[in-house]
Amino acid sequence: MDNVGVSPSRSEDQNFLPNVLLFVLKMIWANRNDWFFGVDMGIYYTKGTNIRLPVIPDGFLSLGVERWKPKRQGRGRLSYVMWEENEIPPILTLELVSHTYGNEYDEKMEIYARLGVLYYIIYNSFWRRDCHQPFEVYKLVNGKYQLQSGEPYWMSEVGLGIGRYTMPLEPTQQEGLAW
Repeated sequence: MDNVGVSPSRSEDQNFLPNVLLFVLKMIWANRNDWFFGVDMGIYYTKGTNIRLPVIPDGFLSLGVERWKPKRQGRGRLSYVMWEENEIPPILTLELVSHTYGNEYDEKMEIYARLGVLYYIIYNSFWRRDCHQPFEVYKLVNGKYQLQSGEPYWMSEVGLGIGRYTMPLEPTQQEGLAW
């Protein structure tokens, strides 16, 4: 497993869309301190002398962890280290498919299932090329991901739904994701 999550061909959306979700989450959960949403941040899930490369989703949500976790000189998390988070895995990971295949439908899906990530969401603007749907929500059931139906999709364990919408950005409109 080499460079899981490192995409040689990233698009603007892979940074922008998860940050929009983070911005909105900061508003709707302003009074909650038991969550963390990471954007393009490594999740380290093994420890010991042979620490592997992290898996790097475009975005992820963890519940039951400190929202702000000061590290060095008052900065927050530099990465999400499972053993420093009481082994709490993210409840949701988000992958945006890039121009170049990035193992979203196999290797990453397998890693997230092993970690116990309940929801795995794939936003794929190249869905025709890849023979998938543009928006897919997978739920972990008995250790395997099952494709869910409905959009927006309600995640009762999270207390949020997620789906696509059209963002009115100047000078054009752009499809995005929203809670």
